[in-house]
Amino acid sequence: MPSFKLPLSGDVVQNISPWTALMSPIGNQFGLINITLGQSSAPQVEQEVLSDIGSYGKQLGKIGDALIVLLAHLPADTRLSHDERKVIDALDDMLQKIADVKAKHNRAAHRPRRIASAA
Repeated sequence: MPSFKLPLSGDVVQNISPWTALMSPIGNQFGLINITLGQSSAPQVEQEVLSDIGSYGKQLGKIGDALIVLLAHLPADTRLSHDERKVIDALDDMLQKIADVKAKHNRAAHRPRRIASAA
């Protein structure tokens, strides 16, 4: 969203969405391209979570951070099958890359610690 600064006023930011009130009776579907991510069993709950608590990215980030903590406490002698190890390694790789992108943008990032293979 653009940020407008007038002399001596600081940031002046306002989100104006006249389509929301005007088009809500027909489901806010008005445009050349409309993207539907699927049907929610509780769209009002989903909208409130997204607007008041956190975007999908923020929610996934918290889940990733929690998984990093859980994996850090996984006993070293835990036996994992080859397929289970591949899943953990793929997650570890993805979380490392996410941490790299966050660091590039000066954002705090948790990094997974590589766990020794016990399979």
